[in-house]
Amino acid sequence: MEKTRCPWLPLQHELYVDYHDHEWGVASRDPRHLFEMICLEGAQAGLSWWTILQKRAHYRKVFHDFEPEKVAGMTDRQLEKLVADPGIVRHRGKIFSVRQNARAWLGLENPVDWLWGFVGGEPIVNRWERLADVPASTPESDALSKELRRVGFTFVGSTTMYAFMQAAGMVDDHTLDCFRRSE
Repeated sequence: MEKTRCPWLPLQHELYVDYHDHEWGVASRDPRHLFEMICLEGAQAGLSWWTILQKRAHYRKVFHDFEPEKVAGMTDRQLEKLVADPGIVRHRGKIFSVRQNARAWLGLENPVDWLWGFVGGEPIVNRWERLADVPASTPESDALSKELRRVGFTFVGSTTMYAFMQAAGMVDDHTLDCFRRSE
């Protein structure tokens, strides 16, 4: 019997199904993963998440597996070379933002607890029946976006940060009919 999944998921893409089934909405407190997801959600702004998923492995390669200390030390020359790399989104601002975000990340005393503080330390579990019920942003994502910008992050608008919060499991937006809801 086929599992019922969230209606936004294009089932013909195995990579997308795997992402939905094993990562999206799973509460993460792994600092490297959280940093990666902030950066990838920023790269996704204005594009489809499918584009980023297909390029994710290459992003990990060129951005040192999203280890903030290594990314923060990347030179302008290294970043400029990435502007011509078809394995990632070739947007200069988004590429340079990864280094900027790494530097801002390193300036936070305890980034994991700080991020999770925007949802009170525990995932917000919503009860959406339809995809149309899911908001594009929330007061929590507004606050997170504002504070991230204040401490030096870029490409962290409220809608982008709501997508990050969903991806990192800070918010569980699996629809009520999705099999992941019961797990």
